[in-house]
Amino acid sequence: MPHSQPVWGRMARGALAVLTGLASLPALADITLKASHQFPGGKGDVRDEMVQMIAREVNAAKVGVQIKVYPGASLVKAQEQWKAMQTGQIDMTSFPLDYASGFHPQFGATLMPGLVKSHEHALRLNKSPFMDDIRKVVEEGGARVLADAWLAGAFGGKDKCIRNPDDVKGMKVRSAGATFARMWAGAGASIVSIASNEVYNALQQGVATGTDTSTGSMVSFRLYEQLKCVTAPGDNALWFMYEPVLISKRAWDKLDDKQKAAILAASIKAQAYFAGESKKLDDKMVEAFKKAGDEVITLSDAEFEAWRAVAQKTSYKEFGEKVPGGKELIDKALSVK
Repeated sequence: MPHSQPVWGRMARGALAVLTGLASLPALADITLKASHQFPGGKGDVRDEMVQMIAREVNAAKVGVQIKVYPGASLVKAQEQWKAMQTGQIDMTSFPLDYASGFHPQFGATLMPGLVKSHEHALRLNKSPFMDDIRKVVEEGGARVLADAWLAGAFGGKDKCIRNPDDVKGMKVRSAGATFARMWAGAGASIVSIASNEVYNALQQGVATGTDTSTGSMVSFRLYEQLKCVTAPGDNALWFMYEPVLISKRAWDKLDDKQKAAILAASIKAQAYFAGESKKLDDKMVEAFKKAGDEVITLSDAEFEAWRAVAQKTSYKEFGEKVPGGKELIDKALSVK
């Protein structure tokens, strides 16, 4: 009867086979994070570049983390990104926080008519109790803010300029969020609810006859091809939106201290880059619309106050009454001059 092979010999050969196999696999310490956003990739959109910058910096740091960016809603639809972070489908996102106000209604304060008047004002807000409260809600919801980003916005009509509340009576207006929608409705418009990457087709097909969105999206989505007139931010910006870069708590908790430090360092750099570029977005929008032959206007002090009066009776009032802590949030924001 032939001798059987010693057990230790078989074990040694088995272990060698396993080790050989492992040698051909990526290092087990490597973590790949999926970063999703709805904005056009590789076309100069500053929000895309902000996320790409974080990815490049972290990937170059060689701390065992790779960030893969999925732009243009290629992985997750625009308004589903908050939920996708909670379920682990994605790990990071840059998106309008107000899109998640269905989950956390307090986020509606980050897209409130007339609450933020300028880029400088937005930077002051970032350091205020108002934003401390918003970040706390983000964390309670299972994410954390990596980088702040405020974008000024504009609004325009397919057939006419929008200066006063009376101008939108009978218009079909696409609004970026519920708080602006209430103001438009209060002025007599009907509301079209779609994401920013769907606005071009809606205007083209007559589904919408007016829209509000960030100045960056006005250019990225070529809305100058569909709008006849745009109301630019100027000195009386009615529209500002908070679009931070977020990471899910479940992804953050998987990282070691060195990996977290690399992501935070990259995020600080990206936030500084964005702050320097945000005002340029407004200038690029004005240039693009003028080049397309469209009319570009800004609000006078009186026109701004007329809109804010409508907002106070609609957006502010409903937010204060229906959202837990809503009135306090509005008051804290308004106290920042």
